[in-house]
Amino acid sequence: MKIDLTDTNSSKINAGLIHARRAIGTPAVGMVLTLVIVTDEGSAYDALRAATEASKEHPSRILVVIKRPGRSPRDRALTRLDAEVLVGSEAGTGETVVLRMHGELAGHAESVVLPLLLPDAPVVLWWPEDGPENPSADPLGRLGQRRITDAAASEDPVRALGVRADTYAPGDTDLAWTRITGWRSMLAAALDQKHTAIASAVVEGEAYNPSTELLALWLADRLGVPVERRVSDGPGITAARLTTADGEICLDRADGALAELAMPGQPDRHVALKRRETAELISEELRRLDPDDIYRATVQFGVKHLSHPENPGSGPEPAAKKASPAKKTAAKPADAQKAQAK
Repeated sequence: MKIDLTDTNSSKINAGLIHARRAIGTPAVGMVLTLVIVTDEGSAYDALRAATEASKEHPSRILVVIKRPGRSPRDRALTRLDAEVLVGSEAGTGETVVLRMHGELAGHAESVVLPLLLPDAPVVLWWPEDGPENPSADPLGRLGQRRITDAAASEDPVRALGVRADTYAPGDTDLAWTRITGWRSMLAAALDQKHTAIASAVVEGEAYNPSTELLALWLADRLGVPVERRVSDGPGITAARLTTADGEICLDRADGALAELAMPGQPDRHVALKRRETAELISEELRRLDPDDIYRATVQFGVKHLSHPENPGSGPEPAAKKASPAKKTAAKPADAQKAQAK
């Protein structure tokens, strides 16, 4: 069921939700959280589709905030709230409200969103495009226990990771980090099977790919070894190689779907490691609402070790001496043996 409300307010929207639930015969509220999506008109459709798909696993009230402050002085002086209320099959397993805030109201979105939050339920904020510099200090961000950004959607993804590290607060996370869950799981499982000392590592992936940077920094932080960041044609991350005394452990994914795991003394095997859709990433993030300490440690460890976006062949200067970048590669993100920041 869909209800269009023009020049409305939060009270009328709540009344519309109650009316819609009664009309389709489901007066009870069985949702477990409120997901607030802050986006623009161009990205709203894809973000809402991903959130609706994720709501099949996490029944939610989805609030889509679209700010339209206007360009002319007359438009900016206008204050109006338009809403679409979706309940039933059109809203997945929960309910959806699309909020279009015009004029000065766009600068006070929290005053509209606050009365629409589910009572006594967690609140998650998601910025599909450029998020605020400091999500936890944002007026909308302060409403949430969890705040999701996406460095890959930024104009400068590597710089965005540095900003996330500088402004980190418990509850912050980024989809660039969520995208490497499979890689981290596979590499950790490989090391569980092969108990051997790691001397160094190499991570290959597209230039300026924040997920590639995070995987390299995670390895450097957790293993305490130098990790080299190489640039490839992609898609996304293409390989991770760990050098050991017995040989090389290699997880190679050339096509973005199927990876090959090679370990010393064992036959090569194929493992599923496909690039996931946004809906799957959001579903994963909604499974845990507590602070992600490993993400915090990784992104903050990487602040001083990220490659310069203007020159992928340059890098930071470790504590003892400046790293020498390899040919056609970005510099080593960290010499963790000398610059560990656990």
